[in-house]
Amino acid sequence: MKTATRADEWMTLLQREGYRQTAARRAIVEVILASQRALEPMEIFECGRKQYPGLGLVTVYRTLEKLEELGLVQRVHQPNGCNMVLRATQGHQHLLICTHCGQAVYFEGDDLHPLFERVAQGSGFDIQDHWLQLFGLCAACQKNPGEN
Repeated sequence: MKTATRADEWMTLLQREGYRQTAARRAIVEVILASQRALEPMEIFECGRKQYPGLGLVTVYRTLEKLEELGLVQRVHQPNGCNMVLRATQGHQHLLICTHCGQAVYFEGDDLHPLFERVAQGSGFDIQDHWLQLFGLCAACQKNPGEN
C-alpha cells in the first residue's frame, strides 16, 4: 500500500475520533509511515517541522497518543523506557530492532507455543497474549559499525 494512501486512511481515522485534518497532523503521520525505524517524539517533531514548520510538540504527543489508542502505532520497549513509537504490525508479527541504527523489521513467528506452555506451567499463569521484541545489529551495522 502506498504511503499516501495509508496516510489518507490514518487521517480519516483521526477525523472520526474528532481530530481535525491538519497539515501538522498529516506531517506526523507521513513521518511515521516513511520511517523504517522506531522514532522518539522529538525526532518526529524535528522531521515533521521540515514538512510543516508550524508543527508544535504538543500536537506530536497528542497525535501519537491517539494513534496508539487506535492501534496504528505501538511503543517500542527499551531499557531506558517506552518512549519510541513505530507503526503497528499487520496481523501477528514480532519485532527486530537494531541497537545501533534503530532499524525495525517485523517477522513472523508462531512456533512459540512450547515455550509459552512451559512458562504457563511454571508460573501458574494462563497466558493469553504476547509481544516479542528482539534486539541486535542489522546486517549493515555489522558490516560498517561506525558509519550508521
